[in-house]
Amino acid sequence: MYHIVKRGETLAVIAANYRRTLQQLLAANPGITNPALIYPGQRIAIPGLPDPASIPYSISVSLGNKRLSLFRSGTLIKSYPVGIGKMLTQTPVGEYVIVNREPNPGGPYGSMWLSLSKLGYGIHGTNNPASISKAVSKGCIRMHNKDVLELARQVPNGTRVRITR
Repeated sequence: MYHIVKRGETLAVIAANYRRTLQQLLAANPGITNPALIYPGQRIAIPGLPDPASIPYSISVSLGNKRLSLFRSGTLIKSYPVGIGKMLTQTPVGEYVIVNREPNPGGPYGSMWLSLSKLGYGIHGTNNPASISKAVSKGCIRMHNKDVLELARQVPNGTRVRITR
């Protein structure tokens, strides 16, 4: 897949967001001879992730409705209630992709963690089901454990995730 550089981004930030090393990005982008000389609008190849356009699934998260909707080829398959970030640690609005996953991550993350292409954020289960449909997280998207497992079985890494207000 490719990432389009945004203003203020560095190659190190892009590497962290996609959970890749700087060396992996440099190897996948031989035209970059100096990591400090990337520019907005530049296409950066992200190794190990499929092109999101090749994946029939997409996810839309409505923060206002506290719902995550799963689509296949543009058709709604299912909608799930979610918990979102609270006032001081809001869930970031934007376009992301799922970059990796970890079953049973422990702690408050429930039965599954799906990392988003923004470091520190993900879609995950919870050990506190009462938090679903509330704005209580540190910015992540919380789901009931059975729901996040169902979602993770369907969507591969590289799936687009669009978060809107």
